[in-house]
Amino acid sequence: MHCAIQKAEAQDGAHLMRILWQDGAESVYPAVWLRDNCQCPDCYLDSAKARKLLIEALDVNISIKGLTFDRKKVHITWPNDHDSEYEADWLKKRCFSQQAREKLQRELFLPECQYWGSEFQLPTLDFEDVLKDDEHAYRWLSRLKKFGIVRLTGASDKRGEVLKLGKRIGFLYLTFYGHTWQVQDKIDANNVAYTTGKLSFHTDYPALHHPPGVQLLHCIKQTVTGGDSEIVDGFNVCQKLKEKNPWAFQILSSTFVDFTDIGVDYCDFSVQSKHKIIELDDKGQVVRINFNNATRDTLFDVPVERVQPFYAALKEFVDLMNCKEFKFIFKMNPGDVITFDNWRLLHGRRSYEAGTEISRHLEGAYADWDVVMSRLRILRQSVRNRN
Repeated sequence: MHCAIQKAEAQDGAHLMRILWQDGAESVYPAVWLRDNCQCPDCYLDSAKARKLLIEALDVNISIKGLTFDRKKVHITWPNDHDSEYEADWLKKRCFSQQAREKLQRELFLPECQYWGSEFQLPTLDFEDVLKDDEHAYRWLSRLKKFGIVRLTGASDKRGEVLKLGKRIGFLYLTFYGHTWQVQDKIDANNVAYTTGKLSFHTDYPALHHPPGVQLLHCIKQTVTGGDSEIVDGFNVCQKLKEKNPWAFQILSSTFVDFTDIGVDYCDFSVQSKHKIIELDDKGQVVRINFNNATRDTLFDVPVERVQPFYAALKEFVDLMNCKEFKFIFKMNPGDVITFDNWRLLHGRRSYEAGTEISRHLEGAYADWDVVMSRLRILRQSVRNRN
């Protein structure tokens, strides 16, 4: 039993608890953390998996008054004679060692990310299988997280299929264009996607401060000539840009750019935001790309001397995206649904000819990464329990 306790003792004036595990590993837990995370009914609401103990009631300098243990649990008495009990596997999972913390973070957030270029083999699953079977749904979302895109085939050629996928994960992301929206040639289009022209590589909706994380596009009707889809792994391109031109990477990851979207659809809207085109986390890793040339505002809130260098850096980035080695081109067929990471992938479309009738029709929707990751964790547990 790797979670069996061999020894537990108070240390550092009873401000720490040290556990020696049966497998030889050691863990150290601060007393204040243990008291904060007491699992008794007075301190913790198990039905909601939520803490009841208030910070106002917590002594941040608390020490352990008494401690007993067996192989499966630790019992602690606090100075006010409150009792807490902690299961061995619960404690082991929450070990503060760097290795344990990194393992748990990987388990929670599934950060594995496989970069790709023009050689990409598009992961493909059956639409109905994903709707009906947890294992296929888990495969869909885990591959979406890893590769940034999955194609589902076999949907009908009618509207409403993306709504079914929204229900499968939980719910869709409502925007000013509605719960779903129709990508087709429209008179007086309120979005460049609703034209027949070429769409250059972009992410959707950087005009929002929290752009949608996942996009779903269902092909209902496809034009015979033109209209091919193009995608590029933005994280892969960012890595290449950083290697090739660190100066350009630094500009795009530090300059706030204004985006805007004004019009009427689901309701009238006047949206304004600021984003760095390449967004980094505190470790310097790329976590999101925010770029849509159509909605990049004419307003640009930078000193005049920084304008030309910004354009030079942006041109370098876009030119890299369009290199043959990075972009993947494919054509959607009626019944195909592509689901992709809108924070990682940039997508575009080749132009096609306008006709007297609608010759190309996609229905689109968005989902939030929090909703997708929630379903992914639940599906993973379901699949594990089944196996």
